[in-house]
Amino acid sequence: MDVSLIQMTLISEFLDFLKEYKVVALAIAFIMGVAATALVKSFVDNLIMPFVSVITPSGDWKEAVLAIGPVQLGIGPFAAECINFIIIALVVFMVAKYVMKEEKVEKK
Repeated sequence: MDVSLIQMTLISEFLDFLKEYKVVALAIAFIMGVAATALVKSFVDNLIMPFVSVITPSGDWKEAVLAIGPVQLGIGPFAAECINFIIIALVVFMVAKYVMKEEKVEKK
Protein backbone atom coordinates (compact mmCIF):
# COMPACT_ATOMS: atom_id res chain seq x y z
CA MET A 1 0.00 0.00 0.00
CA ASP A 2 1.28 3.45 -0.89
CA VAL A 3 2.25 5.77 2.00
CA SER A 4 0.25 8.68 0.59
CA LEU A 5 -2.84 6.45 0.36
CA ILE A 6 -2.43 5.49 4.02
CA GLN A 7 -2.09 9.16 4.97
CA MET A 8 -5.19 10.10 2.96
CA THR A 9 -7.16 7.27 4.58
CA LEU A 10 -6.02 8.36 8.03
CA ILE A 11 -6.92 12.00 7.32
CA SER A 12 -10.30 10.95 5.93
CA GLU A 13 -11.03 8.82 9.01
CA PHE A 14 -9.97 11.68 11.28
CA LEU A 15 -12.27 14.14 9.48
CA ASP A 16 -15.12 11.64 9.73
CA PHE A 17 -14.43 11.33 13.45
CA LEU A 18 -14.55 15.13 13.86
CA LYS A 19 -17.88 15.31 12.00
CA GLU A 20 -19.52 12.27 13.60
CA TYR A 21 -18.74 13.22 17.19
CA LYS A 22 -19.14 16.98 16.57
CA VAL A 23 -15.75 17.70 18.09
CA VAL A 24 -15.55 21.20 16.62
CA ALA A 25 -18.94 22.15 18.11
CA LEU A 26 -17.82 20.72 21.44
CA ALA A 27 -14.61 22.76 21.32
CA ILE A 28 -16.58 25.92 20.56
CA ALA A 29 -18.97 25.17 23.42
CA PHE A 30 -16.02 24.63 25.77
CA ILE A 31 -14.44 27.95 24.78
CA MET A 32 -17.77 29.76 25.23
CA GLY A 33 -18.19 28.06 28.61
CA VAL A 34 -14.79 29.29 29.76
CA ALA A 35 -15.62 32.82 28.63
CA ALA A 36 -19.03 32.70 30.33
CA THR A 37 -17.44 31.40 33.52
CA ALA A 38 -14.98 34.30 33.56
CA LEU A 39 -17.85 36.74 33.01
CA VAL A 40 -19.97 35.27 35.80
CA LYS A 41 -16.98 35.10 38.16
CA SER A 42 -16.30 38.78 37.52
CA PHE A 43 -19.98 39.57 38.11
CA VAL A 44 -19.96 37.72 41.43
CA ASP A 45 -16.59 39.08 42.60
CA ASN A 46 -17.17 42.69 41.58
CA LEU A 47 -20.91 43.26 41.91
CA ILE A 48 -22.35 40.75 44.39
CA MET A 49 -19.53 40.13 46.85
CA PRO A 50 -19.07 43.79 47.86
CA PHE A 51 -22.64 43.71 49.20
CA VAL A 52 -22.03 40.41 51.00
CA SER A 53 -18.80 41.80 52.49
CA VAL A 54 -20.73 44.72 54.00
CA ILE A 55 -23.20 42.34 55.65
CA THR A 56 -20.58 40.04 57.18
CA PRO A 57 -18.99 41.12 60.45
CA SER A 58 -15.34 41.05 59.39
CA GLY A 59 -16.01 42.08 55.79
CA ASP A 60 -13.34 39.76 54.40
CA TRP A 61 -15.35 36.56 54.36
CA LYS A 62 -13.69 35.18 51.21
CA GLU A 63 -10.50 34.69 53.21
CA ALA A 64 -12.26 32.98 56.15
CA VAL A 65 -10.44 29.92 57.47
CA LEU A 66 -11.65 27.39 60.01
CA ALA A 67 -8.73 26.07 62.06
CA ILE A 68 -9.12 22.59 63.49
CA GLY A 69 -5.83 21.92 65.20
CA PRO A 70 -3.10 22.00 62.55
CA VAL A 71 -5.67 21.74 59.72
CA GLN A 72 -6.78 24.96 57.99
CA LEU A 73 -10.09 24.65 56.13
CA GLY A 74 -10.71 27.47 53.64
CA ILE A 75 -14.45 27.90 54.10
CA GLY A 76 -14.49 31.41 52.61
CA PRO A 77 -13.02 30.49 49.21
CA PHE A 78 -15.27 27.41 49.11
CA ALA A 79 -18.37 29.51 49.81
CA ALA A 80 -17.38 31.96 47.05
CA GLU A 81 -16.97 29.11 44.54
CA CYS A 82 -20.36 27.68 45.59
CA ILE A 83 -21.98 31.04 44.86
CA ASN A 84 -20.18 31.17 41.49
CA PHE A 85 -21.39 27.65 40.68
CA ILE A 86 -25.00 28.42 41.58
CA ILE A 87 -25.03 31.54 39.40
CA ILE A 88 -23.36 29.72 36.47
CA ALA A 89 -25.84 26.84 36.79
CA LEU A 90 -28.73 29.33 36.79
CA VAL A 91 -27.38 31.08 33.69
CA VAL A 92 -26.90 27.75 31.87
CA PHE A 93 -30.44 26.72 32.85
CA MET A 94 -31.89 29.99 31.54
CA VAL A 95 -29.97 29.71 28.26
CA ALA A 96 -31.06 26.07 27.82
CA LYS A 97 -34.65 27.03 28.57
CA TYR A 98 -34.53 29.86 26.01
CA VAL A 99 -32.74 27.85 23.31
CA MET A 100 -34.87 24.75 23.69
CA LYS A 101 -38.09 26.83 23.94
CA GLU A 102 -39.68 24.22 26.15
CA GLU A 103 -41.89 24.84 29.12
CA LYS A 104 -39.87 22.41 31.19
CA VAL A 105 -36.28 21.24 30.75
CA GLU A 106 -36.54 17.49 31.14
CA LYS A 107 -33.91 14.88 31.87
CA LYS A 108 -33.45 12.61 28.89
